[in-house]
Amino acid sequence: MTARIRIVLADDQAIIRDGLETVLNLVEDFEVVGTAADGAEAVALIAAEHPDVALMDLRMPVLDGAAATRRVTAETPETAVLVLTTFADDADIVAALRAGARGYLTKDAGRAELAAAIRAVAAGQSTFSAPVRDVLLGRIGAPEPAEDAAEPEAPGTPGTEPGTAADAAADADPASANALAVRFPALTAREREVYALILQGRSNGEIAQALYVGVATVKTHVNAVFAKLGVRDRAQAIAKGLGRA
Repeated sequence: MTARIRIVLADDQAIIRDGLETVLNLVEDFEVVGTAADGAEAVALIAAEHPDVALMDLRMPVLDGAAATRRVTAETPETAVLVLTTFADDADIVAALRAGARGYLTKDAGRAELAAAIRAVAAGQSTFSAPVRDVLLGRIGAPEPAEDAAEPEAPGTPGTEPGTAADAAADADPASANALAVRFPALTAREREVYALILQGRSNGEIAQALYVGVATVKTHVNAVFAKLGVRDRAQAIAKGLGRA
């Protein structure tokens, strides 16, 4: 018999907690081991139960979901946090990913999508619903806001100093080949191509199709990208890319 995926639910609305608990306990390989009404309660419950997955709302009293996720990631790292929330604006998404969330779904996700996402994060993968991927793509393509009253940079050596064409390209599209080369010079050209597709929320299979290579080859490049960026998974890699680290 396949081991069940143990789940903790954190949401400040009782009707949502009760509904999710009922729905998820009907899935053969799921077991809801506890529910929490706020972020602080969720952190304590997860520390006590050590579930495989925590379904985390973001807007909660006492301790918000992003702060709770940060504590869970630090204190109970074996638990994968999957955000399940009404909100899909870029600030919420980036805050959750920076805090260590492994996936992000909106509450209009269907039961099958939610079940697949829980299994994915429990297996160490990252997952994002379609609305979240759209926001990530929009953020990647958007230029950074200009500094108020910023002084123009003096021209320097082409390609090496601020104010060059390469920096302008990085500002215009932080996921372009030029931008990734400037921001992450340790990455090879192929690794930059793979990272750009990761930033679009693509899976290994989708990256393999886009680059006309095998999935095993993609996995090798993905592991190299993670190692060079100092991240452990896709969610952290996306957060680092969007944060212009």
